Amino acid sequence: MRKSSGRPRRRPTAGLLASCGPLSLLGGSFALMAGALATPRVWGLIVGALLLAVLVPLWCGRGGFPWRRMIPAGLAVASVTWSNWLLAAQHSWAVAATAGLRIGLFVVPGIVFAAFVRPADLGDHLAQRLRLPARPVVAGVVALQRFDRLGQDWADLSDARRVRGLQDRRSPIRAITGFAEQALALLVGALRDAAQTAIAVEARGFSRPQRTGVPRTWARPAPWTRADTTLLGCCVGVAALTIAVGLPLR
Repeated sequence: MRKSSGRPRRRPTAGLLASCGPLSLLGGSFALMAGALATPRVWGLIVGALLLAVLVPLWCGRGGFPWRRMIPAGLAVASVTWSNWLLAAQHSWAVAATAGLRIGLFVVPGIVFAAFVRPADLGDHLAQRLRLPARPVVAGVVALQRFDRLGQDWADLSDARRVRGLQDRRSPIRAITGFAEQALALLVGALRDAAQTAIAVEARGFSRPQRTGVPRTWARPAPWTRADTTLLGCCVGVAALTIAVGLPLR
């Protein structure tokens, strides 16, 4: 038997982002993006980047976000910085750092915030709080849920083909053919699920015009909590401080 170590395992702790609704997550992302785009000098962007480097891990909590997703964002920031340094006059690092930090200030928080947006909650908040029409909201939620399941469906198809002995990677031609067959199977499955979803939506009366004075009911409420106000206020504060520090001195 394997001996267990004396150190207890660290349990993941939920941060602020896990308690926030989708509207505050989207609003915070747009506030940070506006602050990054409106800051003219590199010093403001540096201050904003340092603040987010401290706040975002605290908001995520321990184990609340897979940080390996930041690898493409880091590569994007590095490539933008390098290309601006290479193309700038006299190879100015100030110009390169300004471009790279501006991209990082709204790309990195956007990726983190998007990981905590659940499609069903997004539909509830759009319909109940923003009063958007029910039909496009439901269609958007179904599309997002299907998009989230594509990766798992692709993995299931790969396992099924491997069990049946249809996945032959020794020949490049067979590998390309197998990839095309699997992509076609994924497309057929998505169309079949879309037809079933359309029938379910039709059965719930979403295709019929809503009668005047009869509001549509929703299964779950969409409250605006204190965590939403805290997150949105912090993001607006970080954006405002970034712009204030980046303003040129007279």
